[in-house]
Amino acid sequence: MKKLIAAISFLSLITISCSKSGGSGGVGTTVDCSTVSNKAFAADVFPIIQASCNISGCHATGSFNGPGALTNYAQISAAGSSIKTAVSSGRMPQGSSLSTAQKNSIICWVNGGTPNN
Repeated sequence: MKKLIAAISFLSLITISCSKSGGSGGVGTTVDCSTVSNKAFAADVFPIIQASCNISGCHATGSFNGPGALTNYAQISAAGSSIKTAVSSGRMPQGSSLSTAQKNSIICWVNGGTPNN
């Protein structure tokens, strides 16, 4: 009986400690965009996409990966929902990772309607 209680306690502890919470931009989290200062396309989002998504041609001109090329506002805005999902889940960018601030900038920019600002 003690082993069963210990096993359940251990599993509960693991489940709680592995859950994602608190605005990191991960799956199942809520980002409070009122506290995120960087959410402008030209100054914040576009540089992240250029540096993280166009490396090795993943989403460069002519790409058919995922939503395709992500080289300008029109392409990135059209793919905003897909980008948000991939970034939030940590699936993208492949081969590297984004900081919490970078993820939140993208998420809040998409949540704000992908303005061209």
